[in-house]
Amino acid sequence: MENQRESLEQGNCKRPHDFLGMHPVQETNKSKWITRVFCPTATEITVVSCKDSTKTYPLKKVDSEGLFEGSIGTRKKKFLYKLMCKDKEGNTWSYIDPYQFKCTFSDFELYLFGQGTDYEVYKKMGATFREVEGVKGVRFAVWAPHAKRVSVVGSFNHWDGRRHPMRYIPEQGIWELFIPEMNSLETYKYEIKTQKGELLYKADPYARYCQLRPDNASVVYEMKPYKWKDDKWIDRRQASAYYKEAVSIYEVHIGSWRRHASGEFYTYREVADSLAKYVKEMGYTHVELMGIMEHPYDGSWGYQVTGYFAPTSRYGTPDDFKYFVDTMHRHKIGVILDWVPAHFPKDAFSLEKFDGQPLYEMANEKMSQHPHWGTLIFDYGKPQVSLFMIASALSWLDNYHIDGLRVDAVASMLYLDYGREGDYIPNKYGGRENLEAIEFFKKLNTVAYTQFPGIMMIAEESTAWPCVSHPVDEGGLGFGFKWNMGWMNDFLSYMKIDPYFRKFNHQKITFSLMYAFSENFIQVLSHDEVVHGKSSMIYKMPGTEWEKFANLRAAYGYMYMHPGKKMLFMGNEFAQTTEWNEDRELDWNLLEHQSHEQIRKFVKELNKFYKKNKALWEIRNGYENFEWIDCDNKEQSILSFIRRGPSVKDELLIIINFTPVIWKDYRVGVPSYAEYIEVLNSDAVCYGGKGITNEKVKATLQPWHGRQQSIAINIPPLGMSVFKINRLLKEPEITTLKIKGEVQATEEGK
Repeated sequence: MENQRESLEQGNCKRPHDFLGMHPVQETNKSKWITRVFCPTATEITVVSCKDSTKTYPLKKVDSEGLFEGSIGTRKKKFLYKLMCKDKEGNTWSYIDPYQFKCTFSDFELYLFGQGTDYEVYKKMGATFREVEGVKGVRFAVWAPHAKRVSVVGSFNHWDGRRHPMRYIPEQGIWELFIPEMNSLETYKYEIKTQKGELLYKADPYARYCQLRPDNASVVYEMKPYKWKDDKWIDRRQASAYYKEAVSIYEVHIGSWRRHASGEFYTYREVADSLAKYVKEMGYTHVELMGIMEHPYDGSWGYQVTGYFAPTSRYGTPDDFKYFVDTMHRHKIGVILDWVPAHFPKDAFSLEKFDGQPLYEMANEKMSQHPHWGTLIFDYGKPQVSLFMIASALSWLDNYHIDGLRVDAVASMLYLDYGREGDYIPNKYGGRENLEAIEFFKKLNTVAYTQFPGIMMIAEESTAWPCVSHPVDEGGLGFGFKWNMGWMNDFLSYMKIDPYFRKFNHQKITFSLMYAFSENFIQVLSHDEVVHGKSSMIYKMPGTEWEKFANLRAAYGYMYMHPGKKMLFMGNEFAQTTEWNEDRELDWNLLEHQSHEQIRKFVKELNKFYKKNKALWEIRNGYENFEWIDCDNKEQSILSFIRRGPSVKDELLIIINFTPVIWKDYRVGVPSYAEYIEVLNSDAVCYGGKGITNEKVKATLQPWHGRQQSIAINIPPLGMSVFKINRLLKEPEITTLKIKGEVQATEEGK
């Protein structure tokens, strides 16, 4: 007992429940029960039966450190009790002793945790409300296998690590403590004593809610049942197949989409209705949210995460965030979150050397950090770390009804030499592939799609890694979609060029069709393209002010007509002129200017047109959906191609002119002998164009571009024209005349 007492008072006790609480002591032929309590601030403590308050048992203070002990008499079994306490100032308080409860983990739960397969671990680790032996309270659980001692500290115990030491479960390295009658919104951390004797104060890795920065404690939050109103949305989602549906995503940073006049953030609840109304009006199908998971630094945009299970408190509570998602769903708008398993920051209160040694990060210092970002890399080979990350993903899909996760910086995870210029440790086969990360992705995507059918798992992968969006059982990583970074880089490089020189760079605008159907791509123009000196979209465009807007309309037109789903960053839709800045809201006042309102109107029309025309999203078998008419006209910088739908009348004929020259009677080979009607023209006056449009155009039997028939149209400067079959024409009958021994074919009626 002296060793246990000394260990407790020195802060080294790993199994406080073996010493504190109520325990039987054998004396002669009788079992005597004693209770021990450690409470440094108390001068008097009395044990009171919870069932019968008349049964009281005073304890005696047995040392100056705060240890109390007393006999409870002889009895057959324990009883549930409270402690009535008093300090030297005369203050009194009471609480149910947490050290009278058994371990709340089952052997099976512990086994699954060790195997890395308890995919509901987010409901068990951290601070979770539960009822134990008829008593409601909070069970704290944290993984810290290298720690010498772990305590829960917080406002409820004056941040005193001696008050609530946790029970160690050595088989899995978990520390556990049930604290009865704890209230929601209590702040807490884990006080961790390392093997070297240092004291660390760490936020809960599994916290569901966190303090608002710059404070960084975790917050006890009761996840009460939320009255969701999105049943119809979820049912439809489960039956959907997004790869053959229209998907147009509006990327949003909540903190800078709109702000109050005071500069304060909109809350989740405040932004929900206005954003849903705007997104629906603009015709987008989804929003993708940047920076929702808790992070300490605004300037990281949420990509250096410290709270993998917590919506950031910048905009409200977890229930507020549920309201946001529910509102989007009721407006038939999906919600995608950016999710960052590639790295985490070195903030002392977070995951770095969590229990005094590398735990969540790679142990080898050479491979533990990202050279580009100065952040730490998760050790995907540890089952508990892999489980932590997968559980994070599943918690958002489950608790918040999220419709998809966009996984950030996938390439940095797949390659061991990413950013290292050859200075890396190869895998066991001598290669540069991160085998553990590959298996992590396969498991993540398999579990996510199995448990939540109809969601979207999206990879931001910037290399030519094969089969990113192919099923795991076909050798892929199992993602549903991949950002088309190659298209984006070539496309923006081309659009920045003066139109006169575009003919020398024609391959940049056509090359993407060589691989357009190798993955389930999303064409993206994200926040990354309008920051850090890269310029806003409108100022990437060359020429006069009119030419800039015409270029941008042509650019967006090509993006929407190109194979792949769509994503556009907020502000791009109305040609925000300044680079994006997370510290202030978008320049909505620009919409007072006609040119900005007109391009917003054009993007709105693009979304409407895109969703209406199956040829733009019903992929079928890849290249059956797309065919070049002419991809080689570099001299005039004109592209023409076909997007095919379920029937001939669904076909779209698209012609895009990337020069500021008007082309009259430009002949284009067409797939059908028909009357064509122009259904979209970026040069329409209502969009800010010059009005170079076309009426109904009949095909003639003049071969062109390798086809038997063609049309002659007017092509607007820096413009896109889209045609559709209005009606099929009856091919003229052919008569044959024999003249002077020769056979001559003529069109009847000519």
